Parts: sequence; structure tokens; C-alpha cells
Amino acid sequence: MNAILFAYMPYVLLMTAIVGTIYRYTTNRFSWSSQSSQFLENRALFFGSFPWHYGIVLVLLGHIIGLLTPSSILAWNSAPLRLYILEVSGLALGLLALFGLLALAYRRLTNNRVKAMTTSWDVLLLIILLIQVATGIGNAILYRWGSNWYAATAVPWMWSVLTLNPNVEYVANLPLITKAHIFNAMLFIGLIPFTRLVHVFVINIYKYLWRPYQVVRWYHRDSQTENIIQYK
Repeated sequence: MNAILFAYMPYVLLMTAIVGTIYRYTTNRFSWSSQSSQFLENRALFFGSFPWHYGIVLVLLGHIIGLLTPSSILAWNSAPLRLYILEVSGLALGLLALFGLLALAYRRLTNNRVKAMTTSWDVLLLIILLIQVATGIGNAILYRWGSNWYAATAVPWMWSVLTLNPNVEYVANLPLITKAHIFNAMLFIGLIPFTRLVHVFVINIYKYLWRPYQVVRWYHRDSQTENIIQYK
């Protein structure tokens, strides 16, 4: 089972992400949009979006640093105080991201106007993200020194996959919740072409910040009315 999940499935899901992204771009590039619902309801979005993005971006940044320079993580953790600071900070950021994600999920599933724009792919994506954040927090609470584990086991396994020589021995003896966290991250990557997250590959930050306001016409099929909304 370990060989299937951590030696073969990484390539299946990675190729799904690559081929699916290319296919969607070549056949339906006009669907490459985040489909922002900010103009439908903004209050709950504010309380969910900020903690979610700040929490998850900083957690991802820590994972990327660990992937690129695992020795720096182990060196930092060699001092107990620094290890405690890193572990507590990671847990706090994870809880911040979880709070924001729950707020966003509540908004999307309870607000009628936002719910009307929600697809089954959006719901699946929310479930995958909730599992990912919850298992990450679970690892931080149930098992100590997760940053050391990550640098010493998960990172070598990831590099073995990237160099086309997967070595499942690095992760074979990890706790079940840790394996679920790793595999769920791979599922998330494989789902990207089928969700609104695909727009991150073509976003142009400079043009987005300085572009003029757009006029959007929103048609309601039930009442056959038209709303004109101006937003960035």
C-alpha cells in the first residue's frame, strides 16, 4: 500500500495536474477565473479571507523553506527555545488558517447568493482543504517536533520523487495522520485543473492592481433581470 500511495500515485496526480491544466487552457481558457463572489457578500469574506490567506501562506512558506533547505530547519531546531518558537508559531498559524477556512466554508454554504455560484468542485475543494489543515494541526498537537520530522523524512521522500527515484522507506513508518496529510496534499495538487484555483497560473498581479474598473452584467435566470456591478 505504501508503494502505491507514495511511489506511484505522486506521478499519477502530478501528471493529472499538468495535463489537465494544459487541456483546460487550450480548450476552455475563458474559465480561468477565480469567479470572485466579493460583490455578492463581503462581510463574512473579510473575516474568513484574511486569517485564511495569512495563515496558509506563512505555513506554505515554512514548508517551502524546509523543502529547499532542510538543513537550515534542523540547525534552527538545534536550540530548544528556537524549536519551541517554531512549533508554537506553526500551530498558531494553522489554527488561524482553520478559522478562516471555516468562515469561508460557512459563507459559501449558507449565503444563498454565494451558494448559487458554488459548484460541486468548490465543495470538494473545501473538503480537501479542511482535511489538509485539520491533519496538519493534528500532527502538531499529537506528535512533537513536526518540523524535525518534516525535514528529516518528508523532504528526502519528496526529493526522491522529484528525482524519479521514489523511496517510500522515508515515510513508511510515519503515523497514519501524517501519511493522510501528505497524501491529501497530493490529491489537492491533482484537483487544481478542475477547480477555480487554476487561475493562479496566469494571474498578473501588476495588471490586476492597476487595471481600471470592469463593468459586469449579472443575469438572474429566474427573474430575467440584469444587475450592473462595477468592481476590480
